[in-house]
Amino acid sequence: MKIIFLGTPYFAVPSLDILVKNGYNVCAVITAPDKPAGRGQKLVFSEVKQYAVENNILCLQPVKLSDPDFLSEVKALNADLQIVVAFRMMPEKLWSMPKHGTFNLHGSLLPSYRGAAPINRAIMNGEVETGVTTFFLRQEIDTGNIVFQQKIEILANDNAGTLHDKMMLIGADLVLKTVKQIESGDVSTISQLELIDKGNKVIEAPKIFKADCKLDIQLPKETLHNYVRGLSPYPGAYVELIFPDKSVHLLKVYASKIDDEFVGQDSFIANTKDGIKIKCSNGYLSLLEVQMPGKKRMDVKQLLNGYHFPKGIGVH
Repeated sequence: MKIIFLGTPYFAVPSLDILVKNGYNVCAVITAPDKPAGRGQKLVFSEVKQYAVENNILCLQPVKLSDPDFLSEVKALNADLQIVVAFRMMPEKLWSMPKHGTFNLHGSLLPSYRGAAPINRAIMNGEVETGVTTFFLRQEIDTGNIVFQQKIEILANDNAGTLHDKMMLIGADLVLKTVKQIESGDVSTISQLELIDKGNKVIEAPKIFKADCKLDIQLPKETLHNYVRGLSPYPGAYVELIFPDKSVHLLKVYASKIDDEFVGQDSFIANTKDGIKIKCSNGYLSLLEVQMPGKKRMDVKQLLNGYHFPKGIGVH
């Protein structure tokens, strides 16, 4: 089979790599255009393009996926199958082109956590299990018929970064399994509507915006801890500290723990004995790894050795 692979970030690379190493004919990759980055604003390749260049695979980088010239170029490749891993929305003219269709690897057990941020949202919601799914594309996002699913346990010490890395490798194996099944000519699928009828819940996982990252101290400490985990290492949860002079300082939080000790009534506690704690609806949440404006991300003990918080700080 001739395969076109569509993806952009590092999450997609193991899935592309496993196909190449198993001898599949990846005739082209489609990825995002190069973007300027850094102080010099030099153009930077996506991780998928970097892999394609290193392995002499044709790389297409359209600005618009509906561009007629681009679609003609894809059609001329006459691919049998397209595989999507961490890419953007596609027009029907593109995903319907191959005779075996286009399948996607998604970071959840569909129909749960449909959308752009399934890894983050699952941890933020306190889930203890998630998974990866391969499914054939249809017009409505993340609603197509499922080929395979693989469950993944979410451990208590997992954050979005560690779960991402586990999912990336397990997902690559599922991509290979799906391609082999399609190649055999004996692929069967299950409708998501059928799973919904059996009691599987539809949960949305929309894109994360800055407003989603602010910790609401009116919530329980367990919920806040899950938010910290689900937003670490990127984009990062945060609280706004109101200093006695009324100045506002954004404190980013990358790691925390649920604190069962009663300390007092202060909204914000920061000292070398207690560490840094913020008061929430049912006690305190201990912050373990943070970042102050203009400073590097660091362990709380390291920060407190060189930085003194004034008394009377409020948390907003």
